[in-house]
Amino acid sequence: MDLSNAQWRKSTRSNTAGGDCVEVADNLPDMVAVRDSKDPAGPVLAFAPTTWKAFVGFAKQR
Repeated sequence: MDLSNAQWRKSTRSNTAGGDCVEVADNLPDMVAVRDSKDPAGPVLAFAPTTWKAFVGFAKQR
């Protein structure tokens, strides 16, 4: 998985106290990448854009 062009952005739900933070890169073709901002060299989850859109839509309803 090539993440060299990933433009990571932190979740708007993250706080500034250094707590649990999620970063998303949704500028990549054919995938949305998700990682823990405290471990940027760690594992990355990759989702199809349609799957990510469905997840975000579901989460917004909660």
